[in-house]
This record gives sequence, C-alpha cells and structure tokens, in this order.
Amino acid sequence: MAFNDALPTGILTGIDVHTVFMQSSLAICILKGKNYVVDFANDFYLQIAERGSDFTGKPFFDSLPGSSMADIRESLDRVLETGITFYGKEMRVSILRNQQKEISYFSFVYQPMRELGGSIIGIIIIGTEVTAQVIARKKMEARSIVVHNLLVTVPAFVCILNGPDHVFDFANTQYQSLFGQRQLMGHPLFEAIPELKGQDIEQILTYQSGEPYLGVDVPILVAREEDTTPEMRYFNFGYQPLFDENETVYAILVFGNEVTDQVLAKSMESKIQERRAAELEERVQQRTRELTAANELLRQKNQEIEDSREKMVTEYARSLIEASLDPLITISTEGKIMDMNQALATVTGKTRAQLISSDFTAYFTEPEKAREIYQRVFEQGFVENYPLVITDHKLTDVLFNGSVYKDGEGNVLGAVVVARDITSQKQIEKELTEAKISADLARELAEDAQGKAENATIVAENAVKSKQQFLSNMSHEIRTPMNAIIGFTKVLLKAGLPEKQKEYLTAIKLSGDALIVLINDILDLAKVDAGKMSFEKTPFKLAFSISAILHLFEAKIQEKNLVLVKEYDYTIPMVLMGDPVRLHQIVMNLLSNAVKFTSVGKIKISVRMLEEDDERVLLEFAVSDTGIGIAEAQIETIFENFQQASSATSRLYGGTGLGLAIAKQLVEQQGGSILVESKLDIGSTFSFVLPFQKTIEDPEVVIEIMELDAETQHINVLVVEDMALNQLLVKTLLDEFGFKGDIVSNGKLALEKLVANTYDIVLMDLQMPEMNGFEATEYIRNEMHSSIPIIALTADVTTVDLEKCKAVGMNDYISKPIDERVLYSKIVGLVKKASRMASREAEEPNPQKLKCTDLEYLTERTKNNPDMLTDIIIAYLEQTPALVRAMKEGMRDKDWHALHAAVHKMIPSFAIMGINRAFENMAKKIQEFARTQEESAGIPDLILQLENVCTQACKELEEDLNRIKKART
Repeated sequence: MAFNDALPTGILTGIDVHTVFMQSSLAICILKGKNYVVDFANDFYLQIAERGSDFTGKPFFDSLPGSSMADIRESLDRVLETGITFYGKEMRVSILRNQQKEISYFSFVYQPMRELGGSIIGIIIIGTEVTAQVIARKKMEARSIVVHNLLVTVPAFVCILNGPDHVFDFANTQYQSLFGQRQLMGHPLFEAIPELKGQDIEQILTYQSGEPYLGVDVPILVAREEDTTPEMRYFNFGYQPLFDENETVYAILVFGNEVTDQVLAKSMESKIQERRAAELEERVQQRTRELTAANELLRQKNQEIEDSREKMVTEYARSLIEASLDPLITISTEGKIMDMNQALATVTGKTRAQLISSDFTAYFTEPEKAREIYQRVFEQGFVENYPLVITDHKLTDVLFNGSVYKDGEGNVLGAVVVARDITSQKQIEKELTEAKISADLARELAEDAQGKAENATIVAENAVKSKQQFLSNMSHEIRTPMNAIIGFTKVLLKAGLPEKQKEYLTAIKLSGDALIVLINDILDLAKVDAGKMSFEKTPFKLAFSISAILHLFEAKIQEKNLVLVKEYDYTIPMVLMGDPVRLHQIVMNLLSNAVKFTSVGKIKISVRMLEEDDERVLLEFAVSDTGIGIAEAQIETIFENFQQASSATSRLYGGTGLGLAIAKQLVEQQGGSILVESKLDIGSTFSFVLPFQKTIEDPEVVIEIMELDAETQHINVLVVEDMALNQLLVKTLLDEFGFKGDIVSNGKLALEKLVANTYDIVLMDLQMPEMNGFEATEYIRNEMHSSIPIIALTADVTTVDLEKCKAVGMNDYISKPIDERVLYSKIVGLVKKASRMASREAEEPNPQKLKCTDLEYLTERTKNNPDMLTDIIIAYLEQTPALVRAMKEGMRDKDWHALHAAVHKMIPSFAIMGINRAFENMAKKIQEFARTQEESAGIPDLILQLENVCTQACKELEEDLNRIKKART
C-alpha cells in the first residue's frame, strides 16, 4: 500500500503528502500494526536511524534491535493502548550528516494515527532536533559550577537573598564567619540575623527600585555569635539585583568585606589630628586675644591723647605702666627711664626716684644687649619677644617687647617697653629638658636591658638547642651499642643454650628494653618542653587502631589471668583525621600502667562519642583497672615529671615516672584534657578527651608484622653500616631471613656497589664517615635516578632527622635497637611494592613520565561533559600562574597577608585537578606559617615544590585541553 493510501481518506486532499513529509525539517516515521511495521520514514529520520530505504516494510524493532530500544517500545505500547499522544524525553543520537557521524539531541513525539472511524491504525513518530538548546544548557551548567567555585573561594563575603522575604539561598564561608554558628540557609535575613532590623537595611534591599547599591564604611550593629550583645562593626559592601527573563528582580547578590579595624584606626587618627588642631587653634586664639587686648588698650589711650595731649602724657602713661604686673617702662631716645610701674621697682628693689632718669641698660645682666634692643625699637618702631635677664635677687628671665610713641605731628617722643616674666616657662622648659634627659637615659637603660634580654634569650635558645643536640647525640650513642646488645641477646636466646644461661640473657634483654623505654621517654619529654612535638593530620581507622593496641597486651593480660573488657561506640565515624601514632602512645601508656599495677580482676577500655557536628567529633577514651590505686594525696602530682604513686612504686614495679607526664602533654597539646579517679586497693580510671576531624579520605595502609616466608627469601640486600658490631648483627638477621646481601661501611662504597650490582633494597645507616646516609640517598635519587627502596637505620629518632629522611627520598626508617620482625616486614613489604610497580611499568607499551594531575574526579563530577571540562581547565590555567607569583612575592616581601591569601586560593584546586594530597598538606603548612610566622624552617623549599608542581600541572592540563578540543572536532 502506498504512503498516501496509509492515511485516512479526505486528509490533506489535493496535496502531495509524501513530498511534504519527505522535505520536512522534522524526522518523521509512520509505524503500522501491533508489530510496528515501518510504513514510511523520511530522509531525516533515515539519517538518525542510519538506515537506507530498505528500512520501510520491516518491523521497527527487528531493524533496530538492542536494549536501547526498550524505552521506545514502552512509549509506543502506551500510545497504542491509550490513544493519547506521548511526548518522549530528550535523547542523544548519532546522526549521519555529509557522510560523517555527529552526536545530536532530539525530542520525539509519538502521535496515534486513526482512520476516519476513529480506530488506531498506526503511530506517527515526529522527532525535533534540540541539539543547540542542549549544548547551551550544558554550557550554562558548566559556567554555573565555575561561578559557584569562584563565589566560595573569593576572599570576600558573598550571599544571595531570594524573594521579597530575603531568604538565604547561598552564603560562602566568609559570610558565615561574620555571624558565628547561626543557621542561615533557607531562613529569611531578618529572622536569621534579627539585630539587622531597624538599621535601614530594609530600604537598601527593596525590590521595587532594582538599582544596585554600594556602601563604604557603613556602621551596622551586628552580634558575632547568636544570643550575644551586638557591637558596632563597619563594612564595605554592595547589593546587586538579579533579574529573571521578565526583567523582574527575583534575588539580590550581597558582597563585600568587613573594615571595622581600618575604620577604627582612621577614626583614632582623625581624633588625634583634631586634638592637635584644636590645641594649635587655642594657642593662636590666645595670642590673638592678647594682641587684640593690647591693640584695644592702645586704641583707647590714643583716643585719650587726641582728647588731651597733656592728659595723655600724665595719665595715659601712668595707667599704661601700672596696668601690667610685668615691668613696664617708658624710655627716652637716649635710653633714660622716663617712667615705670611698680612692678619694675619691685623687681629691681629700687624706688621710683632712683629709677627715673637712670640708664635703662643698668638693670640687666647684659647691658650691651639691652642697649642694642632699645636702639632697635627706635630704628624699627617695635621689637618682640627678645630675651633678657633682669638683675635682681633671683635674676628674672623676661621677654622684651617694645614700641615707640609719637606726638601729634609724628615725632618720636620715646618708647614703651614691657618685660614679661617667663620664669615659670623657663622652669617648665628646664623640667622638660631634664625629663627628656631622663627619658633618654631610661631609653638607653631599656635598650641595654633589651640587649641583655636578647642575649639571655639567645643563651636560652642555645641552651635548648644544646640540650636537644645533647639528647640527640646521647640517643645515638646509647642506641648504637644497645642495638648490638639487644640484637645479639635475641640471637643467643634462639640458640640451644642451657636454661640458666637463657635466664641470664633474658635479664639482659629486659634491662636493655627498659633502658630503651627510658631513652624514648626522656626524648619525648625534651621535645614537649622545647615545643618541638609535632602532630600529624592523617586519616586512620580508630576501631582498627584500638584493636591493634589491645592485641599487643593480650599475652600479658592472659599471663596475669586478668579479664579484658572492651566497650566501643560504633556510632563513631569509621575514618577520622588525626595523629594515630600519638594516640597509640597515650592509650598504650595508660594500658601499660593498668596491666602493670593490676594483679587480680579486670581491665576495661572504653571509647565513646561525646559530641558530633558536620566537621568534627569529640571522643572520650577511658582505661579502668582493679589495681593498687593511688592515694588521694598523690593524685594532684601524678601527672608531673618523675612522679609515681609512692616511693616504693619504682622499686616494686619499675618505670621512670615520665609516662603520665608525657601522656598529659600529648593530650593537652592536641586540644584535649586528661583526668584520673582512683582509690587505694580498689582501682583507677584514667580518661582523656580528644577532638578529631571527620574525613572522607581513605586511611593510609598499615604495614602488618609478617612472619618468615620461604617464598620471599630470594631478596638481595645492600647494607650500609660503619660499625662492625652492627654489621655483624644485621648480617646475622639477614641470614636468619634467608636473604642475600653485601655490607659496606660508608655511602661512597654503597654507590660503587649499586653501579656494579643489582639489589632489591638498601638498608642505610645515617651517620657514617666520608659520605653519610643523607648524602648517599640524595645522590641515588637525583644523580642515579634510581627508585630502589631505601630504609634508614637510625639511632637518632628525633623529629628533625625523621623529616630529613623523608625529604631526601628514603622510603621508611627503623630505629635502633632493631626489632627483627619489623625489619623483616618492612623489607618484604617495600620489595613487593617495588616489584608490583615495575610489573605495571613493564606492561605499558610506551612508559611516560608520571603525571602529577588526574582528571578522574573532575570527569566524574562533570559527567564527562567536554564543555564543562574545558571551562574548568581554562579557569585553572588562567588563575594558577598569577597565584604562584603572588605566593612567591608574598614570601619575598614578607607580606604575610598576601602569602596567606594566595595559598588559600590554591588549596581547593589540588583536589579538583587530582594533584597528590601531599602538596595540599604543604600548602596548608605555608598557610599556617603565613598566619603565625612560626616554624619558618623549610618554608622556602615548600614554596619551590609548590611552584614546580603547579608548573607541571599547567603543562599537563594544556595537553589535556588540546586533546579534548581535538576530540570534539
């Protein structure tokens, strides 16, 4: 039947329907019957189905088999059963265009086709291409992720308030920190932060205007925590309205920074300037008032002169002279005193009769200087503030001021002079000078004291360093012979010796073990006292750690017939972030004491969760026993150095009295607390509380202690050790393991051996002549480019040496005295790991340099969307070089704020780009240094490493970006 015949009669009469459908820009296919036989498919649909003209006349699903057709069949069945048009979901299809396949997106409609009587005789499938819309939407999604990341990491507070009630739709960390622990998201602004009401915030946030707002140094009353008193804080902020497609405001973007400190600083400076200006203005006004008063007085007297010349000479001069408490004098042009006030007579001790007609200069300590002054008055018409000293019983200091007076015709008749007493000012100046001298002396004394204090500080620091160096040296010197003593004692105990000799050897081993415990305690105590105790932040499984600790004490507990009770709260997250090694040290110390001091009864260890939030948990650990207990008088001092329950405790049970002191320091330096409850002959309970961070990271794999295995005996070991006793001990242990090996006495010989022979692993002593272990390892890694596993053999277990071991490229370390089981386990574990890595490299056809980036996480988050991947990679490539420059410049210029900000912005990108977590930890160390400026050793090296990894990451991401772009074309 022809296509036109398939349609009900009377439809599209007179129109070549076949031609219309064939030329349509829609993909059209007509199916008939319950088997969905293809009755018609236009060219566009055939391109989508990738079929030729033989597609027509065949059952639809026979020609297009596969599980992908299940959804289409379900849709067709629904239309056939209900007779209702069905609008299918958006589909991703491959279409053949211009002889090339393209990925496109279509939206399909399934329309029932009826006869004129209404019976359904088939289904019309109509497909509309929506590729452009889908691509546009996906680009918007990618940009949305980038914008969200920028808003989260931008160094300013940002939030979005939605709707007329201003409901929090988004708030970054900086915004949340302004208001403490309040719940913001989903709450209206004035409900979440009620103190903002009544501060005109409502007017700024209005939806009616749609105008942006920018405020500078705006004062707002805000509480830093909920239920606390609001305080005045200042902000630079802006409001930006967000519009929908109808140009209607639907939300407001709020952004800005708190500038309280800057505003207060400016306000203080402004007040200081105002006070200084006021003081200066007061002095000017005072001087102005004085001159105004003098001018007014002269004006009045001049007026009197005009009224009566003789009255002026007799009365005006007298009133003028007597009006002042300072000496006032009228002198003739020859320098003779014509008149004076009583103040001059009082100062000089002369009568008026004696003073009149006498020489003016005779009453001053410097007559010539006085003559020069009054002559200047007649030459210039006036003189101001000229210093002189009146000859009297106390040599009064005065400031000489004078001016001439004339007759009505302008002839100079004489001069009026004022000698202002400035004795009090001189006294003040003297006191100020003396105070300045005293201040200078005090400053010199303070500087001297400061110098002495700095010298004392240097001496103290040198003493601490000397103490640390002494302890380090003593640790090395004691551990080295103890390594041989304990090692060979263990070897002899395995030999077939008589019981009496075994008893003696066991006593030697126990004494050696006790000495090692004492050395470890003293080293830990020294590190705590010097503030050098460091704490790791690594993921670990707490339940596994507790079980491992209990396993170590099982034999001793069974030997003493004690009952071990374990109570563990399994609501605690499986993986926590913290320092498992220090936790082990604390718990093992408390358990060791409990086992040591308990002869009958039970020992209980419990772990329970006290608090939990989104970021952290607070756990309580408790160890209880039914042992000898502690007297009440001793409880207060039990955590002090070298303290035990009684003087007989050390004699009866052994120990140094340092364990609890170290445990207390370890707990408190991690932000926790430790307590003890005890009664004599009843028992004790030691409990401590520690916080731990939550994490989703995988815990580090713990190396288990392995037993001897015949399959692992073909291992070739190079031993680098300079002491003959230790060489013999290590050789004995390797022989027991069944390993082969060579022994050399320094690093230089080790390099020669590595060039000439093949080894599976290196045991490297640190302190050796000619070339030590650090230098040898650096050469192996950097010059020989060898990845052979290297284990450090060290008698110095200080933090500095262990960090240096990792820094030069050593894989692990073993402290002396050597535990042969630990040595065996670490050798086998590292050799197997190296073997597996070598096998994987051998399987790769084209081995390449290891990449520092891994886009697996980003690909998963973006659902492998090439547009989103491209946008995010481009954003990283644009911002990272600038952040690296800012980081280096901040360190160079000691701009700690800039350094902190640059590193803070870099940290999130490590996880996004799959860069090793070790570099993120480096960045956090730099960030902490920028915040505190403490522990600066090694910071420049960390910055250099971050620069190198970021540079390599940019190169790799540029290659990935080109690969993605090439795949899309």
